[in-house]
Order: sequence, then C-alpha cells, then structure tokens
Amino acid sequence: MNLVDTIQHLGIGHHFEKEIANTLRKIQHMEFNTSSLHEVSLRFRLLREHGLWVSPDEFNRFMDTNGSFNMEMTNDPRGLLSLYNAAYMFIHDEALEEAISFARLHLESMRHNLKYPLSEQVNRALHIPLPRTARRVETLHYMSEYKHEREYNPIILELAKIDFNNLQQLHIKEIEAISKWWKNLYAEVALSFARNRIVQLYLWSYAVYYEHEYSCARIILTKLLALITMMDDIYDTRATLEESQKLNEAIKRWDESVVSILPEYLKKFYLRILRTFKEIQDMLAPNEQYKVSYAQKSFQTLSNYYLQGAEWFHCKKTPTFKEKVEASLMDSGGPFSCVALLVGMGDIASKEALDWALGCTGAVRACGEITRYMNDITALKHGNREQDATNSVECYIAEYNVASEVAIVNIYRMVEDAWKTLNKDLLELGSLRPAVRRVINVTATLTLMYGDKKDIFTFGDDLESLITRLFFNPITI
Repeated sequence: MNLVDTIQHLGIGHHFEKEIANTLRKIQHMEFNTSSLHEVSLRFRLLREHGLWVSPDEFNRFMDTNGSFNMEMTNDPRGLLSLYNAAYMFIHDEALEEAISFARLHLESMRHNLKYPLSEQVNRALHIPLPRTARRVETLHYMSEYKHEREYNPIILELAKIDFNNLQQLHIKEIEAISKWWKNLYAEVALSFARNRIVQLYLWSYAVYYEHEYSCARIILTKLLALITMMDDIYDTRATLEESQKLNEAIKRWDESVVSILPEYLKKFYLRILRTFKEIQDMLAPNEQYKVSYAQKSFQTLSNYYLQGAEWFHCKKTPTFKEKVEASLMDSGGPFSCVALLVGMGDIASKEALDWALGCTGAVRACGEITRYMNDITALKHGNREQDATNSVECYIAEYNVASEVAIVNIYRMVEDAWKTLNKDLLELGSLRPAVRRVINVTATLTLMYGDKKDIFTFGDDLESLITRLFFNPITI
C-alpha cells in the first residue's frame, strides 16, 4: 500500500494503472488485521479513491466503549495524518466528521514539534486535505520530501523526476501553442475588458489531466474555458441588458448569418466562437466529432444562465437563495467544464459519459455547487465585479437575516455535502468512474484557486511562482 501511495504521490501512477488497480482489488478482498492506524487509514483512502468500497466501520477498532477515539492515537502523528486524509473520502450518512475533528485538533497541537517532512505534510493537509489537493502540485512538494521517508527508493524518485521533466517539455509546447492561439483571438475580438488569463486556464486543464495521452484534451478544454471566461466578462462587465439578450439569442441560433443582430463590438467574438468549435471538431477523429455537439449544448445552456444573471442585475432583483443556487451552480462554469473536459478524452468520453455530464446530476451538479460557493465566498471578501449580480452568500444573508460569518459557515457545510456527493459517485458509478475521477480533479482545482478566500485566477500574481515551477523549471536529477 505504501508503494502504491508513493507512486501516486510522485505523479507516476499513470505508468502503472493496471498494476495499481489489480493490487488494490486484492487488498480489498484479503483479510486485513492490523492495529496500525496509518495502515487502516491508508487502505481506506486508497480503496475509496479508486472507487472500491470499504466500510467506515474499519475505524471502530480505534474507539473506546463510549464510541470516542482512543487517546493513545495522539502519540501517532503519522497515523493521525492518514486518518485525517482518509476521513475526507466520506459519503452521506457516514459519521466521519468526528474523525476529522479529532485528527485536526491533535495535529494542530503537535505540528510545530514534528520533524521534516511530516511537519510539512501535516501543514499542507490542514490547509487542504489530500483528497482535495491538486495532485500535480502535491507531486512538486513530495519529490523534495521523498528522500527523507523511511521507504525511500532512489530509483523510484529518479523515475519520477525524469517523467516530470519529459512531460514538462510537452506542457511547454502546449502553452506556447495555446498562447499563440489566444493572442490572435484576443487581438481579433478586441475586447480589452476581458481577463487575459490563458496560462491560468491551461493550469486548470493541466490539473484535470497532465498525462501525455491527454494533450489534445488539454488544448480543447483550455480553448473552451477561454471562450466562457470571455463570455462571462461580456455579460458581467460590459453588455447592456439588450445586448446580453441579443448575444444569447445568437448563441442559441448558432449560425453565422445571425451575426447581424449583434452590436458591432460583439460580432468578431461571436464568429470566433463558431470558428473555435469547428476547429475543435476538426481536431477529433470522424467517429468522435459528435462529442463537440455536447460542448455546444452546454455552452448554450451556460449562456442562458449568464443572461438570467444579467437580468437579475439590471432589474435589481435579489433572488431567493434557492433560486440563486439553482441558477448560479450552472453559471459557475463547473458543469460546462465537466462536459468540455470529456470532449478530447477518447474512449473515456463515451456517449453514456457525455449524457451523464450534460444532465448535470450527482457529481457534476456538486462540482457546480462547490465552484459557485467557493467563488462567492471569495467575492464577498474582495467585492464583486462592477456588474455582478447578488451572489449566493449575499442572498443567504438577506433571506435568513444572518451575519456574513454565519452565512459562510453554513455555506461551507453545503460545500462539504457536495464533496460527499462526489465521493459517492466515485464509489457507485462503475462504468463512469474515469469520468467522475476527472470531475473530482477539476473540482479540486478550486481549492487551489479559491482556497484562501483569494481569487488567484482573476488576480493571478500569486500563481506566477507555481506556474514557473510546474512548467518552466525542470526538476534537478
């Protein structure tokens, strides 16, 4: 189990997918009797991360007759860290919040007295638990820590470094290509008010899938994210209500001849939307080109919800919290991303998977909820953009007449509930599990973008160091 965890931490699990899957299936069914909190917790997390059922009753062996965790565990920081991370794989109706609270309490009390690298691993987990971490970022940390671990194997570390550097060369080429495409688009459409964040958008795609075989998928997803970011900025910061209605109508009709109904400053943008979707279609094999129609439908749905937000703003309407959530989980862009990320994924993007993503149920809806809530909590701290409608936190405050601190606490509970839905779908949707895994990846990226109540996507200076390390600085071998 420790070897599997190490391989995944170091970012080379994609080379051993079959071996890891076979090993974990054997571990799931073999007799497992141990008093090690670390081993029980690690087994629980690894199995659940791979969609394999394991009961939370496994942790009962560490509880006393009153149902509380044994205090002896407080002398085992490594075990507590494993318990803490494992418990975040919980689903609905599982009483693992106590495990999280117990582990967090004692990890926080001891973290300043721990030795490296455990001290760093505890600090990162207390900030963002491992199951919600952007894994490629974790890999950067762990490659410098692994040589200090008890299980250190220099051959594995060398393989991880070589693999990282080889992939980095591919990623640099992709960034160069997508930046050239974006520079041309940005100059052509001449919407200077729109965010110029193409490398940050590529980072989002990279966090969903960094592997070599998903190069085309990364390019496709980044282009589609760029289009919706620009469309969002049009609705939010520039367009009048009448212009918003015309743009939505043109997107609904999806034809070059409709461009005449648009104001002059939107015509080139609209034509580039149509052209980009055609370019993406041409990137795919003939038998896969139908997948682009799913992204188109999701794009049109997203535009509808952007328009609804614009109407609320211009009409000065404050929707109920329920109304706001139903609309804003869609206009968060999360559900669109779940469809778009599948388009270039080959066999994983089956018709069943695309129908599931477009239907926006379960994990896809949960992704939208988390995207919206995290974004809105951040916006409450930093202030909405000029033309943003009232956000979900503000609607909650107005409807329930509570302080912002109370609203945020309650909305964080909703975030936790949505994460349980993501974990549940990973366990239950067998044939869709690879797609669910990528939806979880795109959701985990939100903890990177909004985890400190800072929108480092829109205000991207804080991302520069990370981007440099991921894409432009090779690992020393």
